[in-house]
Amino acid sequence: MRLDAAQRRAVLSHPAGWIASGFGAGFSPFASGTAGSAVALLPWLLLRGLSPWWWLVIIAAAFAIGVWASTVVVRRLHIEDPGVIVWDEFVGQWITLWPLLLWPRHLAWVAVGFFLFRIFDVWKPWPVSWADRHVKGGFGVMLDDVLAGVYAALVLALLVRFF
Repeated sequence: MRLDAAQRRAVLSHPAGWIASGFGAGFSPFASGTAGSAVALLPWLLLRGLSPWWWLVIIAAAFAIGVWASTVVVRRLHIEDPGVIVWDEFVGQWITLWPLLLWPRHLAWVAVGFFLFRIFDVWKPWPVSWADRHVKGGFGVMLDDVLAGVYAALVLALLVRFF
């Protein structure tokens, strides 16, 4: 769903809108979730030298900020989980890539993690699909991508350990 000019202003007139939209990535004219996941790779690549435990702190803080920012945007637009919100993709992508901090590998594995997260985010196996349908508001916007990220991280960890 594309936002009209008034809706875009409603999102961008509040700092929460900038965060929720992934600093504008959510306004991509097509595949905003994929655009958000791709933009999420930039901070991860820049900060991948941090310890895995610092990344858990970053992910937890980003989740909390995302719940707040998503709640603001959902209320402003009166749309449950609008496509412009891609901060959930940031958090889900970072969760997916977390195993690469434990077992550093060639950067090609980042691409594997990217695609795994996109697969689980679109496919939405249970309980991702349940959370997507039943948990509302900013928390619901964030939760399904966190769960998709956990699934993708588990698969990525298995692939890294065995290959």
